[in-house]
Amino acid sequence: MTLDWTHFTPWTSFAGGILIGAAAAMLVLLYGRIAGISGIVGGSALFGIGWGLAGFCPGPALVSFGSGQEKAAIFVAAMLGGMFIYTAADRLIHEPRRRARHHALNAGCPRD
Repeated sequence: MTLDWTHFTPWTSFAGGILIGAAAAMLVLLYGRIAGISGIVGGSALFGIGWGLAGFCPGPALVSFGSGQEKAAIFVAAMLGGMFIYTAADRLIHEPRRRARHHALNAGCPRD
């Protein structure tokens, strides 16, 4: 099998994304979830939007950044910023629950 890269354009990628989105929407409507992975739909949408707006996927963006492209440098900085924001938000949301669960599990245990 060979790929005809001349016909692989942003529009065909967009059409593929639309088909995947339609399939995901059908699964949600029919089953209430997407094969057990409904939590990643929002992240996938953000990834696709970012890719479409910037014109970079993270891997090629790093290569372009290494070659000195200014647009790639901006993208990589924004990507790293997004990773930092996600990590900070995840800790703020989930860390109190983890501590409470840990405290509840160890409440009756004697200390050494």
